[in-house]
Parts: sequence; structure tokens; C-alpha cells
Amino acid sequence: METRVAIIGIIISDAEQVGRLNEILHEYGEYIIGRMGIPYRKKGIHIISVAIDAPQTVISALSGKIGRLKGISTKTAYSDVITKLET
Repeated sequence: METRVAIIGIIISDAEQVGRLNEILHEYGEYIIGRMGIPYRKKGIHIISVAIDAPQTVISALSGKIGRLKGISTKTAYSDVITKLET
């Protein structure tokens, strides 16, 4: 199995979804390297970046779950850093 390093960029325009977003991120906590959130009060949005190291399927699943939340948009950028896990 291989893991890949990626960044998931998240923009939240519906603050009511923050609780559900945090639940989803908690579900994938074992793969998350770190996250940074910035409130942009002037525009009424929040911007979050999540660094993750996980199998491609896990990254896609996480990004997809987040993207299905109302009032939240997401994009994922993948690095060339791929690591083969020893079994």
C-alpha cells in the first residue's frame, strides 16, 4: 500500500456546517499531519487547509465527504511524495 502527501483546501461560507466538518476531520485524524484555519470576517467565510498523508482512496473519500456539505467547497492538491508502507 502507498500513501501520498496532499493538501485539502476548504472554504466555508455556511458556518452551521463547521460542527459536521470537524466530525469528518476527526474521523480521519490518524492521517492528518496538521491543519490551519483562518477566519476572513470581512467576507464572512472561513478558510482551512489540511495537510494529510494517506492512501489515495482515503484522501479522495475525505475530500468527497467534505465537498458534499452545503456551503463548503474544497480542492485537493497532491504532492509527488509517495511512500510505500511496509506490511
